[in-house]
Amino acid sequence: MMEKKIKKFALGVEYNGEYYHGWQCQKKHPSVQEEVEQCLSKIANHKVDVICAGRTDSGVHSIGQVIHFQTTSIRSTYAWTVGVNTYLSKNISITWVKEVPEYFNARYSAIRRTYRYIIYNSVCRSSILYKKSNHVYKKLNVLKMNSEAQHLLGEHDFSSFQALGCQSYSARRKITKINVYRINNLVMIDITANSFLYHMVRNIVGSLIQINSINQENIMKNLLKKKNRNYAGPTAPAKGLYLLYVQYPKCFNLPVFEDIFFKIKE
Repeated sequence: MMEKKIKKFALGVEYNGEYYHGWQCQKKHPSVQEEVEQCLSKIANHKVDVICAGRTDSGVHSIGQVIHFQTTSIRSTYAWTVGVNTYLSKNISITWVKEVPEYFNARYSAIRRTYRYIIYNSVCRSSILYKKSNHVYKKLNVLKMNSEAQHLLGEHDFSSFQALGCQSYSARRKITKINVYRINNLVMIDITANSFLYHMVRNIVGSLIQINSINQENIMKNLLKKKNRNYAGPTAPAKGLYLLYVQYPKCFNLPVFEDIFFKIKE
């Protein structure tokens, strides 16, 4: 009897993190991973385990999460996307599927990751974006925030923005792009790096918001030098954070990311 061939697939996953205690499976709380694995298993007709590009925290959203899984089942592209979506709740969607070589790994093959933080900056709150953004009612100085943010570019020790409980053996990370800009009442903060520390983006955002009330320059530069979390700003709420895009080498030929919400600033 001919042995069934094992195939590996990469999937794009979009989700509203409001209803989940993060990506990773947990015994007593709902997680995105658990729901995705259960629904993929129904389509595959066997237990499916997935690996993701980055484990998002409780309440964090995703537009461009990438996962991979292995299967011996032969299914159509339609089945792995629309079929899986019929089982998933409305808070999670599979957006694309692509067969990948055996050596592909959603986590370790990734070159860089981009997160976006959305701040609703207005005196009055938004009922539509209330749970999808961080409401800051005081007018933010976007030019100052963007200028200060540029001090974070390059490879540094980001201990000042590393949360307690982070299990990473090193606090060194490399930020390749960071931009702060405004679109009407929305202040967007896009950060791209090879990888991120636990709560790193939210701690950077909290510090960038805080500098609006400090009449100094080179604040973020000095925070980097401190290498001490106690000097940085508060952790920004999870509801404003989105895993926007995960980039891989071109050889994998994964779908090109298109920002359907806002254009990423170059």
